[in-house]
Amino acid sequence: MLKEKKSLEGRLSEYEKLSSDAAELPDLIDIAEELDDEDEAKSVVASFEKLSDELEDLKTRMLLSGKYDSNDCILSIHAGTGGVDANDWAEMLERMYLRYCEKKGFKTKLLDRQDDVDYGIKSSTIQVEGDNAYGLLKSETGVHRLVRISPFNAMGKRQTSFAAVEVVPDIGDDIEVNIDPGDLKIDTYRSGGAGGQHVNTTDSAVRITHLPTGIVVTCQNERSQIMNREVAMKILVSKLTKIAEEAHKENLNEIKGDQSMATWGSQIRNYVFQPYTMVKDTRTGAEVGNVDAVMDGDIDVFVRAKLSQDASQK
Repeated sequence: MLKEKKSLEGRLSEYEKLSSDAAELPDLIDIAEELDDEDEAKSVVASFEKLSDELEDLKTRMLLSGKYDSNDCILSIHAGTGGVDANDWAEMLERMYLRYCEKKGFKTKLLDRQDDVDYGIKSSTIQVEGDNAYGLLKSETGVHRLVRISPFNAMGKRQTSFAAVEVVPDIGDDIEVNIDPGDLKIDTYRSGGAGGQHVNTTDSAVRITHLPTGIVVTCQNERSQIMNREVAMKILVSKLTKIAEEAHKENLNEIKGDQSMATWGSQIRNYVFQPYTMVKDTRTGAEVGNVDAVMDGDIDVFVRAKLSQDASQK
């Protein structure tokens, strides 16, 4: 509670300061228009844009009030329907989120990556560390739909493909969770990723299946089987905890049924590359015409729109 209180007080203080600075924005615009020196004018405009971005970023963070919003998170991407295009699409999304995290100053670590034999990836799991990482990325959970002229289609036809994104909070040591060992199936296999001789010649990768729900988690990028198992269990606990809270279950053992495809369903966002360019969120209606900027990690407009929508519905 004390940590949360200090965090909220810090946000409020920052908001008040930026709001005061924002009052000077009209003056900055007038100054820029009156300056004869082009370089000085550009500098003033840059200051204006920087202050505007900081204010918008703070407004976004003020909307974060969820239990785990301040936590780190674990982001997973899974190729869906669409064959090789879906695998390519999953890899494109992986890059998009890595670029977004880089811009936010988040630290990322690749926990598991399943490359496709031909092109792209089947899945990718990334740990994201940073202030409010989960709060900012949680609304990305869902199916993302790509529409484009496929570079893999010899006829040059337009192709629709899908990929699912799942974001769960990194619970860490916040809570103690007891999982029945009898509910777990643990397999080891040879890592398929790049690495040294040890990585590629031993069964160091770990796959854990939670039998009651069908959830499968994998990790292969740590140095040993023991470390991979620890990380895989950490991911499993995070996923089960999120599901338990959404289902209002206090005991993880009460969670039954197939949860392995929980992220699949109607798409939350459409990315259209041809015959026009547009990215539109189906939940909020937020849209951007510059698809290249979005794929380069500029997804703040969608994050803010969903957080604002959620806040207005409370």
